[in-house]
Amino acid sequence: MPETPQHDRILLAVSGGVDSMYLLHRAPVLFRGKAFAVAHCNFSLRGEESDGDELLVRQSCKKAGIILHVKRFDTMSYAGNRGISVEMAARELRYRWFGELCRKHGYGCVATAHNANDNAETLLLNLLRGTGSRGLKGIPRESVLTYGNCEVHTVRPLLDLSRKEIEAWMRENGHSWRNDSTNSSDEYKRNKIRNRVFPVFAEINPSFIRTLSEDIGRFGEAEAIADEYFKAAREQICSISDDSVSIDVPALLSYEHWRFILWRLLEGASFSAGTFEKLCALLMRYRTEPSGTVTLSGKTFESPTHLLTAKKRRLLLTAVYKTN
Repeated sequence: MPETPQHDRILLAVSGGVDSMYLLHRAPVLFRGKAFAVAHCNFSLRGEESDGDELLVRQSCKKAGIILHVKRFDTMSYAGNRGISVEMAARELRYRWFGELCRKHGYGCVATAHNANDNAETLLLNLLRGTGSRGLKGIPRESVLTYGNCEVHTVRPLLDLSRKEIEAWMRENGHSWRNDSTNSSDEYKRNKIRNRVFPVFAEINPSFIRTLSEDIGRFGEAEAIADEYFKAAREQICSISDDSVSIDVPALLSYEHWRFILWRLLEGASFSAGTFEKLCALLMRYRTEPSGTVTLSGKTFESPTHLLTAKKRRLLLTAVYKTN
């Protein structure tokens, strides 16, 4: 029978890189009084290099007397069969397996080695993707990730540490780690930021990682305030059913920050920026021009996944499923 998950039993995700090896060696301090084990994924993507990563993790766990779980994946086949990127395939395989380990062995959560550099990279990627204020929060310290039927409670205890600080501690204490050769390639967007953008930032502000890390904390607080504002407004302007959302237009437009509220209501509905601006232009005319001169009824706005239909005084958002 599977054990009941306990938060005093922690599964460490260790790849063999400097960040995760730091997590392994510092675990007794970071998780004082708690039991922990290690999970290592061999994604079989870099041949002997991947096997070398696995060997280092095995040797380190054996020396420290830490329980180790290892699994090899055929990541390329998994990605090809599902038509997804190799990066996404590795993520799905990793967290699904972590969920299985937690359920089988009673681990309460998974600890990953995301650090301040990762957080800064995520902040910039989110800005480039147009995720709005939510993306400014960066990587959460705790979250629950769901893959299939597996829920993985994830904690990230290293977010306040820069990679430079981590490497310095590892060198001072004589610990080894593995360097992933793909990190030097600019094939992935994150690597381009790390290899091309960050050096320029460092010229402008040598402490930019620390500065961005502090700003991310402030952004998170501001987003919490904005989220409370949005939720309160949503209760006043929306009625939600199983298959649609009905928005009271006059009630929406009574708010000073109605554009933000509308953007949050439509977030995840895949409307393009251009379509959103057309909708806002229509509502602005409805709001400012003399009553009765602007008609909403009959106007429609489409996205790949949703249809927004304008009624007399309401906007009706429904999900649609298009076939090729």
